[in-house]
Amino acid sequence: MTPQEYVQQKTAASGSSFYYAFLFLPPPRRKAITAFYAFCREVDDIVDEVNEPDVAQAKLAWWRQEVAQAFAGQAQHPVMHALMPGAQAYGLRADQLLAVIEGCQMDLTQTRYLDRTGLERYCHLVAGVVGEVSARIFGQTDPATTAYAHRLGLAFQWTNILRDVGEDALRGRIYLPIEDLQRHEVRAHEILNRVDSERFQRLMAELCHYTQSLYDEALALLPAADRRAQKPGLMMCSIYRTLLDELEQGGFPVLRERVALTPLRKFWLAWKMQALGRF
Repeated sequence: MTPQEYVQQKTAASGSSFYYAFLFLPPPRRKAITAFYAFCREVDDIVDEVNEPDVAQAKLAWWRQEVAQAFAGQAQHPVMHALMPGAQAYGLRADQLLAVIEGCQMDLTQTRYLDRTGLERYCHLVAGVVGEVSARIFGQTDPATTAYAHRLGLAFQWTNILRDVGEDALRGRIYLPIEDLQRHEVRAHEILNRVDSERFQRLMAELCHYTQSLYDEALALLPAADRRAQKPGLMMCSIYRTLLDELEQGGFPVLRERVALTPLRKFWLAWKMQALGRF
């Protein structure tokens, strides 16, 4: 299996919404973003799938070393072999990949956040930086696009947080800020035991509204000059906002089930943005 086949398989197997946006890119950019996404999946999977914290820490340490070696021309892992041509072509930096690893490492040491400001650092590392890198690969020409990409990444991460409340609870994690929980009188043990309530529903509705505002802010920041180049991000925006709408319309059943869009619907949303330029 070649490095490119490896990252393609890794990305497709994830079932991520990102995969459908990548399909419409020119081959060089598609290869670069697929490799970058596969890198993100590799390090994130360590945190989610390795049960022993010490083992997970050691694996993340190996990846930090691998990033340094890859940028020095000595990549070992197929993901880094696949990623380095794109990194050179589109100006990706080692510190950006290390930031993603740092964000994943936070999952090993922190399972609660006091407020939205406290959560901001984590979201910056695992989503904001990913948005910035993606924008470069998609074909960013205007420096102002970086702010748009970062904000959009945060919106994606908040959507993930709201979708995954139940699954995160099974891992002993609660990303919903303590300040928000307290304001709605939702107890941590209720979430960990996946107990739904009207209080929880009100909390989710408020955070859903906040997440929608992040999307609005991001779209307002996108320079007109880069709108065409950033269509893959807009495709993902369409898919993720539709998912957020599904969560809201379904009454936020996230403590009982995982809400997801079908592959066909994701493809349709991506195609509509590509072909018609609208959500």
